[in-house]
Amino acid sequence: MKPSEKDKSVEFLRVLGRSDVLALAFGAMIGWSWVVLSGTWIGAAGTLGAILAFLLGGTAMLLVGLTYAELASALPFAGGEHVYSHRALGSGASFICTWAIVLGYVSVVTFEAVALPTVLDSLIPGLDKIYLWQIAGWDVYLSWVLVGVAGSMVMTWINIRGVRMAALIQSVVVLAILLVGILFVSGALFTGDFANMRPLIRDGMSGITLVLVMVPFMFVGFDTIPQAAEEINLPFKEIGKVLMVSLAMAIAWYSLIVLGVGLVLPAPSMAGSAVATADANATIYGELGGTMLLIAGLAGIITSWNAFILGGSRAIYALAKANLLPRSLGKLHPRYHTPVNAIILIGLLSIIGPFFGRPALVWLVDAGGLGIVIAYGMVAWSFLVLRRKEPELARPYRVRHGKLVGRSALLISIGLGILYLPGSPAALLWPQEWAIVLVWAILGVVLYTFSTQKKSRGQQSDSKTQ
Repeated sequence: MKPSEKDKSVEFLRVLGRSDVLALAFGAMIGWSWVVLSGTWIGAAGTLGAILAFLLGGTAMLLVGLTYAELASALPFAGGEHVYSHRALGSGASFICTWAIVLGYVSVVTFEAVALPTVLDSLIPGLDKIYLWQIAGWDVYLSWVLVGVAGSMVMTWINIRGVRMAALIQSVVVLAILLVGILFVSGALFTGDFANMRPLIRDGMSGITLVLVMVPFMFVGFDTIPQAAEEINLPFKEIGKVLMVSLAMAIAWYSLIVLGVGLVLPAPSMAGSAVATADANATIYGELGGTMLLIAGLAGIITSWNAFILGGSRAIYALAKANLLPRSLGKLHPRYHTPVNAIILIGLLSIIGPFFGRPALVWLVDAGGLGIVIAYGMVAWSFLVLRRKEPELARPYRVRHGKLVGRSALLISIGLGILYLPGSPAALLWPQEWAIVLVWAILGVVLYTFSTQKKSRGQQSDSKTQ
């Protein structure tokens, strides 16, 4: 058997049920940020202001999610954004769209590699050993870095071993997080003090905007569903339904967590807290409560990490299969049926983050957010183009008022994208955050040029042979 014939015999396995898919997307969206950034959100906008930012941003994400839901059910193939944008806009636009969302995915995976030693440092004081250097006022230690690198290696190994293992871990861990979250919110409602929430809104729209610009990064994850579409064992219409349910759950989760922290922690306590949600839970349930929530945060790191390696590797796989990235990245493992080289690439990229210390958390949120909204805008554009070009395409999950939804999603994505540009109160920082975006763009141009030129040479060689 020729190697090419052998490769064709290896396909994705359709093994993900409804609960697996819901856990994949919801677990991707909640991650660790609800533990470490809740105080930042409230400090920037006030409790009510932060909740409004998540409700506004969540509504915007629901409109974007509707375009994804229709396209995922109509074109249920691995690679999500690549499939839709390639069919609607062509290969060049497809590469920009997919490479942008991969930036978001890699940013989240790298974020978790930085978050892991951060949370373990809270659970196990004294983790900082063997000083390396200082970045943005933060001392980086070798032991701290090694924890993040080790976590990256373990999560990469889990994903190579197959989607079944990844889905099982995801489902169990998400259930544990939900139980802790319910205990925290119910405790906050019974023991919290409304006076702690004053002022309800801080710095008006400027404060809300500072939180709103983070929202796309917080909600990225529902789009891992279309990335893994070829591994989902559901009627195609159900894919769209589960996607929308996961988004609604994430909106409720973030809003309730902010409410709980705002009720329990007074402003001075919140200002001095690196893990505000854990400190709020400790106020309710004592030291054990704080430890319990930190463990839930650790579990959130695992769910988000797991989901974005899975989603990002499928996006890279799709680009490689279309000859827009090196073909080796489109290889499936003969035994585990996973895109092994794409998974390894994401794992290698993620180990860079811990070397930059805790300041990298904010840089990654902002830089990755820009890539995410670019991809969302191009998916909305593809949605509109396919509605016009292919009205006969079977759409098991057909969105009502498609033109209005598509145009609204496109305008929302453009509006969110503007928030990252110079002149906005939430503009990307120079040089750190812009450097991440520019390095990623240059890497994309290099890989795209190499791959397309190689494809062109191959076509010329074939024509001469014929």
